[in-house]
Amino acid sequence: MTSSPGSADDTATASRHAARLSVRTAPPNPQAAVVLLHGGRADGLAAPPWINLPALRLRFFGTAILRARPRNTLLLASVRYRRRGWNGPLADPVHDARDALDELGRLSPGLPVVLVGHSMGGRAALRAAAHPSVRGVIALAPWCPAGEPASHLRDKTVVMLHDPRDRVTRADLTWAFARRARAQGADVHAVQMPHGGHTMLHGAQGWHHMTALCAAAVLDGTPPPHPIPSL
Repeated sequence: MTSSPGSADDTATASRHAARLSVRTAPPNPQAAVVLLHGGRADGLAAPPWINLPALRLRFFGTAILRARPRNTLLLASVRYRRRGWNGPLADPVHDARDALDELGRLSPGLPVVLVGHSMGGRAALRAAAHPSVRGVIALAPWCPAGEPASHLRDKTVVMLHDPRDRVTRADLTWAFARRARAQGADVHAVQMPHGGHTMLHGAQGWHHMTALCAAAVLDGTPPPHPIPSL
């Protein structure tokens, strides 16, 4: 059965082909790119709301990252999700992230990329790091269920920041994931943050500063800043 113009099928098709990359800064000759992936929900088939607080929270991280790099050298973008949730085996934000990275490759071929993801976005960033353009991941209070795959992170740099008092995602599962990824050949740095919970609002400047320094280190191919309280 064919669908009439403007039908739900047309809307779904348009959504699948809509741009997944939202560019914030694009200098004429960028040397690298950072792509932000905000948090979401375990389940949610609706699109993210127009006023998207998780995405707004990551903007401050993006600003800190820009300030830590030489002027006009960094392309900064974020992933635009089709749906608000992970949605079980659908893993919707992972597909969005991969599409966004493909778009970035067409926009600025050959750029090394660091993914910065929070919560659900952290999980999506870790999964999407298999993309050949990705040099590393900064995972902020990530959602890392037991058994989350890690073998694809071999030779990638992964920095995981988590407050053990987080009541939304579990830091002990983050540390377990870090150990699995390290065993698979990833260069992993697991950082226990002293406060901030899941929203990373208490001590926010510390989170921003540490993330910016770690992103710069990954892009420069240098070790993360020391001293760093790694596990």
